[in-house]
Amino acid sequence: MKEKTSEKKSSETGTNGVGTGIKRRSFVKLLGGGIFIIFRPWNSIDLLSALPQERRSLTKDYNAFLHVQQDGMITCYTGKVELGQGVITSLPLMMADELNVPLQKIRIVMGDTEICPYDAGTWGSQTTQTFGPAMRAALAEARAVLLDMASVQLKVPVSRLDVKDGIITDTDNPRNRVSYAQLAKGKKLEKYLDVKPPVEDYTKFTYVGKPAMKADSYEKVTGKAKYAGDIKLPGMVFARILRPPSHGAKLKSVDVSGAEKMEGIQVVRDGDFIAVLSPNRDKVDEAIVKINAEYTFNELKVNDKTIYDWMLAADSASNVIRSNGNIDEGYKVSDTIFESEFNDVYCAHAPIETHTALARFEGDKLTVWAATQTPFGLQDGLVREFGLPLEKVRVITPFVGGGFGGKIAFQQGIEVARLAKLSGKPVMLEWTREEEFFYDVYHPASVIKIRSGIDRSGLIKMWDYHVYYGGTRGSDTIYDVPHARTTSYTQGKNSPPVHPVLTGAWRAPNNNTNTFARESQIDIMASKAGIDPLEFRLKNLKDEKMIDCLKAAADKFGYKPGKGPSGRGIGMACGHDAGTWVAAIAEVKVDNSTGNVKVEKVVAAQDMGLCVNPQGALLQMEGCIAMGLGYALTEELLFEGGNVLIKGFDTYHIPRFSWMPEMDCVILDRKDKPPKGGGEPVIIAIGAIIANAIFDATGARLYRMPMTPERVLDAIKKV
Repeated sequence: MKEKTSEKKSSETGTNGVGTGIKRRSFVKLLGGGIFIIFRPWNSIDLLSALPQERRSLTKDYNAFLHVQQDGMITCYTGKVELGQGVITSLPLMMADELNVPLQKIRIVMGDTEICPYDAGTWGSQTTQTFGPAMRAALAEARAVLLDMASVQLKVPVSRLDVKDGIITDTDNPRNRVSYAQLAKGKKLEKYLDVKPPVEDYTKFTYVGKPAMKADSYEKVTGKAKYAGDIKLPGMVFARILRPPSHGAKLKSVDVSGAEKMEGIQVVRDGDFIAVLSPNRDKVDEAIVKINAEYTFNELKVNDKTIYDWMLAADSASNVIRSNGNIDEGYKVSDTIFESEFNDVYCAHAPIETHTALARFEGDKLTVWAATQTPFGLQDGLVREFGLPLEKVRVITPFVGGGFGGKIAFQQGIEVARLAKLSGKPVMLEWTREEEFFYDVYHPASVIKIRSGIDRSGLIKMWDYHVYYGGTRGSDTIYDVPHARTTSYTQGKNSPPVHPVLTGAWRAPNNNTNTFARESQIDIMASKAGIDPLEFRLKNLKDEKMIDCLKAAADKFGYKPGKGPSGRGIGMACGHDAGTWVAAIAEVKVDNSTGNVKVEKVVAAQDMGLCVNPQGALLQMEGCIAMGLGYALTEELLFEGGNVLIKGFDTYHIPRFSWMPEMDCVILDRKDKPPKGGGEPVIIAIGAIIANAIFDATGARLYRMPMTPERVLDAIKKV
């Protein structure tokens, strides 16, 4: 006789990632069409597709990637930007090894649309694994061309030449040599090869695979690093824009006389697009509040408490994205059935640097310095906004103070250019923290419903997975299940939008929620089967990479088997993201009287192929753990209709130093494999390991993120 276990169902929900099937609103209204923001969702994919693309792609002309200077320095160019993730360090390591030059001879220029090769944007942990190979191929061709040039000049065949430290030497006569600089003479290399040479063999690497301190460490620690807000131009003014009180607000009337009367204040207006300008940054803050505006409101009747019922009741289109076996048959062969609903919330990106940009017109040439993950996307947006030729628009991205997917959007870049055009002056626009929260493209809330089944031996026989209005990244079953199906629910055709706020990519988009739901369900089944959670996973896995990661994490943790709930407060999870396999284990302490959770220890192991810079990868893993604590325990957008109730860090709690647990990270040795992404994988597991650890400590199962003390206490009371 089958036992049907229908686990507790929360009335609250969630998912992290880019929703699919969502209508995009007009480009103009999002990026520069005044104060009225249509009450619709927006995601990063929509943002890019709305732009005037010219089918641009990364060039194959190796000259676009490098310039050999007469002094022997080699400038390498990339459209990628530095967000704190460390590619300003890892790319030069790859460059130095590919060209066989000293690392100190490499100078990198990033994110300048006028001199760098086109790049779609810096996101998804793609720099190393997708741009890296393209860059290496270009540099390999450049190196081969230089060898051909040396062969002619030295009058010896290429087979007799060797390169070391940028010097090409005749192996039979070491005095017969020539440098890259002497060959190139500071000019563009004109020769191209019909047959492209292979990239350098990993066994010959000098720099790649060895720990390297981040190249920008000194500048950032000393405050010398320049961000968009640090740039100053002669005659520059600061700006504040009149903002609506809600995403459902439309400007009805406005009186700007109070601001106009202030000394040193210029008011500019283009329809509903209204701003105050001044050379004094503090003055614009004083002036903007002197503008009296009235609005009409068209609010959706939904808030952070009702959003999950709202989603489930919406007119949805369902799409089975993967399926194997037969779910009905899986039900029949399962001895125990489990049904669960998991909820996730809207989360802000909350970068320390808010969206910032500086714009200047010089004649018909526009230059914008912007904190953005997509300088070429912003360039396209500016071309559309002003009708300028592409060559007349330049975007420069200096250091960016955090992005996490939130700075794929570049509304501030369009706004500041409009202000520069209206005023005839260079204009600096720095969003306030309140504006940052209001216009953020949030990690989307969503609902995950799972029906699964196991047999008497603890083998998973059925897995029926449903994700509502989140995204499917990370929704793979990953376990060896004979009857499995994954269904995604998105906005129905011609139906109104479901998300009441803007949504977009949020570090490892979608995967955080999907891993939280999947790995919680796995623990639920393991506990019911009376099997240790590690043993249960290994019993149901065939993926060797996942098995290796789990075993490596368990070994580093010093894990001892125990059936949950064991009272120890240990939880684990595994998954993959950006081509990287990851497993993590946490140990927590739960205060049963307050519901407060203290994460004591986290161990993570990942298989990311060739690790270019182990030190940088370690920092990324630890950063994922730190950021994941906020996602798991405190971060949540509160809203009523289009009114975002979170205004700053007094009500939106990101992790503090005092929260940091003991961290231990393992990077599996895979030097013979292609490199994969390392900026996001570990964070996908953090919500799940904490939820599973809370269950192991207390027997209380959490079905909604974040796991605040109130929710933990409520769950404990129901045990």
